[in-house]
Amino acid sequence: MLSTAAALATLWTMAFSGSGEPVPYDTAVVRDAAIVEAAATAPGSIKTAETADLSAEQLELMSGDPDWRASARLYHAGGGGATGNDSLGCRPIPMRTVAVDPRVIPRRTKLFIRETVGLPLSNGEVHDGYWYASDTGGAIKGAKIDLYTGHGRASMRPAMSLNMKTLTIADAGDFDGCPPAWETASN
Repeated sequence: MLSTAAALATLWTMAFSGSGEPVPYDTAVVRDAAIVEAAATAPGSIKTAETADLSAEQLELMSGDPDWRASARLYHAGGGGATGNDSLGCRPIPMRTVAVDPRVIPRRTKLFIRETVGLPLSNGEVHDGYWYASDTGGAIKGAKIDLYTGHGRASMRPAMSLNMKTLTIADAGDFDGCPPAWETASN
């Protein structure tokens, strides 16, 4: 009995090799890379659609050199996750609050995280890339960040693809007080 991966590989080989003969691994990797590249640069692709609605500031932050690269983790309220206020004494804002190591990324820094631009949100909107370094945590040491997703495990679903990934982060300025709510965050 074939595993799922082996069955898919066999099906892919038969469908795209033309001759029904096995395709060498290196050839398959090159084909896959070409397909992904073609899809990413095609007119109307997700990448093109995401960048079409960005402000001049967002486009500049997307194209500039990152200030930090950090490994991301997700956290949520409830079930052993975050409780109460963040380290500034503010209520955490879902999909806006970031916990950082303040020796690496200063608290009160407005961050622009490229990989979150266009991330679908539970309310039907898409993320604009802006986050706020307003929390810290005992497990956050060095180039690590925790992205606050909201209440309950289900809140992590939209951002799950970012968990344990290294993200590209730009310094978008500072903020005073508490992180803004969604209605005013990107203004």
